[in-house]
Amino acid sequence: MPFPIHRPRRLRGSAIIRSMVRETHVRPEHLMYPLFVQPGTGVRNEIPSMPNQFRLSIDELVAETQAAFEDGVRSVILFGIPPDGSKDAVGTPGWIEDGIVQEAVRALKREVPGVLVATDVCLCEYTDHGHCGVLRADDVVGHVVNDESLELLAAEALSHARAGADMVAPSDMMDGRVGVIREVLDEEGFTDVPLMAYSAKYASAYYGPFRDAADSAPQHGDRRTYQMDPPNAREAMTEMELDLDEGADILMVKPAMPYLDILARARERFDVPLAAYQVSGEYSMICAAEQRGWIDGDRVMLESLTSIRRAGADIILTYFARRAARLL
Repeated sequence: MPFPIHRPRRLRGSAIIRSMVRETHVRPEHLMYPLFVQPGTGVRNEIPSMPNQFRLSIDELVAETQAAFEDGVRSVILFGIPPDGSKDAVGTPGWIEDGIVQEAVRALKREVPGVLVATDVCLCEYTDHGHCGVLRADDVVGHVVNDESLELLAAEALSHARAGADMVAPSDMMDGRVGVIREVLDEEGFTDVPLMAYSAKYASAYYGPFRDAADSAPQHGDRRTYQMDPPNAREAMTEMELDLDEGADILMVKPAMPYLDILARARERFDVPLAAYQVSGEYSMICAAEQRGWIDGDRVMLESLTSIRRAGADIILTYFARRAARLL
């Protein structure tokens, strides 16, 4: 056989030609920055299990969002930590009009008007039992009742929209919640507020640092009866199709890197915007290995984001948003 005619290395010989034929690009506009907001003033408390990530009071949240915007990050998603002692069985701090997220949305829309503000819609941060919905009255193992939770989730989403949120993102994994939230938003005149559904959210071990940050770990039981079983792939497609039918505008896979196959399947099947959440455990593992000198943190971070984009994500929720944007 003659020497091969095709030499792929010809297109790898310089940085310029590599950039010319590059198939996948990560840009700052693809990144959404998750932020944690809590009561107080001048509060910037680093999260022990998430280096360089903080619980922020509203004034510090505004400053962080403004700095991120100047770095090129154009969107944030908010998670609330309510005042001490305010949690209850039905997550009231999550859906009251003057809740911590609602006040944070108002401040961001006033002080950083160019940023897109999305809000996580879930009850786990606001219930005294730490679950994502309402428990049965006689519950001892953490069994969330589905239909009774939908009204409260819709109330939370509506309160966010009334505060000025540009997008709401239900993450609870209750059946039918997308349709109920969409109906309530439309009835109240918020037809232009898009809905980004955590459609394929798995019962993952990668959420540990987040639960430290948001103080949202279940007090008993776990979330396996409503979050997806990690071995299941076909079920994820069903969940996504149901959310689309109920009115979701964007579908999300969570976590991101351990479920790139799910993301790739979704990209092949659904011609709608897809999001993927590079969750706290993914973030913290990269940071920990970098701190030990085992990896080049910047390169691994960018490679991880590229893999998520390559698999099909249009939007990446990532705690690396500011750091990545500065490099990009």
